[in-house]
This record gives sequence, C-alpha cells and structure tokens, in this order.
Amino acid sequence: MFLRAILAVLALVSLAGPTAAAGAKKEEKKGDAGQYVDLQPVGLPIVHNRRLVNYVFVYVRINLTSSANVAKLREKEPFFRDALVRSAHRTPFTHPTDLSQLDVPKLSAALVRDATAIVGSGQIRSVEVTSQAPRRRIATPRA
Repeated sequence: MFLRAILAVLALVSLAGPTAAAGAKKEEKKGDAGQYVDLQPVGLPIVHNRRLVNYVFVYVRINLTSSANVAKLREKEPFFRDALVRSAHRTPFTHPTDLSQLDVPKLSAALVRDATAIVGSGQIRSVEVTSQAPRRRIATPRA
C-alpha cells in the first residue's frame, strides 16, 4: 500500500516536471527565435609558410540584435559570404597550431567588422562558427 502511494506520487511528479521545464525553454527561445542568418558552407584556405596546404569548409551563423530586420538581412547572405571569402583569401584564418582548423576568434572578428560595414551598426550581435570540416587531415607544423 505504501509502495503504491510512493509510485503514484513519483508518476505525478515526473509528469509535471518536464512540462514545466519545456514551458520555460519555449519562453526562453521565444524572445530570440530566428534572429540569425546562416551562411551557406564556404571553403576557406589554410596557408602555411606562404603555401596553400588545405581547405576547411565552415558553417557560419551571424547572430542579429533584436531590433534587426531579419528578412532584409537574410537577403544579404551572399554579400556576407563574399566578404568572408575575400577576407580569408586576403589574410587566411589559419590556426597557429593546427592546419585542420581555422582561428575562430580571428574569423569572427573579421566577419563582424565586414558584416557591420554591409548592413550598418547596431544590427550584428556576434558571429559563431557552427561547424568546421577540413578537406584533409594534416599533421601539426613543427617549429
């Protein structure tokens, strides 16, 4: 009898717990839903000792401020991608210790600067690299 009561209480608590947590998550996401622009995958060069040694294919997300016009900025996606490719070929984002990865902080800073120049200030919050896939694995350079 006592065991049945405990199981009934546990069942009720387990049913109520996820529902409350799911509601909180929905409210959390509701304020910032869709405030980003995903760029199409781009192959960026890896240069070591002034030689092209690899390409890394990246997926990049540009996070926008809440006051940004998302539809208008998603139309600018080709311009963002072009700015990223031009910047990466001008000064490659090669990671200093790994030729299979990009220097993400350097890439993010350059793309925030270029994207802000394209759309104006107060629209871009941050840039994040969501995925990196090297064309081939390369050993770490020796000093």
